Amino acid sequence: MNTQPPILQAEALTRHYPVRRGWFKSPAVVKALNGVSFSLARGRTLAVVGESGCGKSTLARQLTMIEPPTSGRLLIEGVDVVDVATRSTHIDPELRRRVQIVFQNPHASLNPRNTIAESLHEPLLINTRLTAAERRERIEAMLERVGLRPEHAQRYPHMLSGGQCQRVAIARAMILDPAIVVADEPVSALDVSIQAQILNLFMDIQESDGASFVFISHNLGVVEHIAHDLLVMYLGSVVEYGSKQAIFAAPLHPYTRVLMSASLAIRREDRRERIRIAGELPSPLNPPSGCTFHTRCPFAAERCRREVPLLRQVADRQVACHIVTA
Repeated sequence: MNTQPPILQAEALTRHYPVRRGWFKSPAVVKALNGVSFSLARGRTLAVVGESGCGKSTLARQLTMIEPPTSGRLLIEGVDVVDVATRSTHIDPELRRRVQIVFQNPHASLNPRNTIAESLHEPLLINTRLTAAERRERIEAMLERVGLRPEHAQRYPHMLSGGQCQRVAIARAMILDPAIVVADEPVSALDVSIQAQILNLFMDIQESDGASFVFISHNLGVVEHIAHDLLVMYLGSVVEYGSKQAIFAAPLHPYTRVLMSASLAIRREDRRERIRIAGELPSPLNPPSGCTFHTRCPFAAERCRREVPLLRQVADRQVACHIVTA
């Protein structure tokens, strides 16, 4: 049993964005994140899933300190970075170095004017005191580690395939030896055969380095392959949170059941009964009252329309649903 404190812990993280609606209308608020809480253990992978617009990428920006949350707490290796950001505009560079991100589009995340070596050299130059020779040695070792040849170092991003560019992005994230890596849809833009290679690369890195991953995806097949724990989000809120094995074996929240039933499976025994829902994801500018999923939920009761469900312990996971019982 792991008794170490979590390396990453979010407590009621909230992120709201003010939006101007014109000269004669009052400003509106986009509620992108609403009280998201979870913890990440060392050497484990937490997958965050949900349809487009549920707040996954917004959560990634909070975890990597790209932007501050509206409220809540975020502890990285025991340090409350939200409190640090509130007291000072300067966050310890060492703390920033410990959290890195891999973006969805590998070509867009790399500077087209820099060679691969230059892209990998920049974070080392800014964040370390290594000599020029030591930086070159680390770059060569990291390229080899992610499956690229030495000659790739002098090429530009447009000269590489999508899979090769994503390997460079992973190398750039890992070259500073981070404790936490946030991967925001890192394989969705790649061919299926390349996806498997990149996923195996992530798993090999985790096994050798002990890094912890927050893996954001909408592909449940990918999630089942790589994750230890699962966080299901809907319209900025967590609806189900627990171990991957428990949730895949028996999803409890109606939205999780909908996602699982829509997941493709080759083997007949792995296929689930399809649960169909009507309507589109509501606007975060004007979310429904009560449970935000009640407008699409086939099991909604009157209480769901009136009362916001709290995330509570149900059996072996946490669920935010009125109709789910232990």
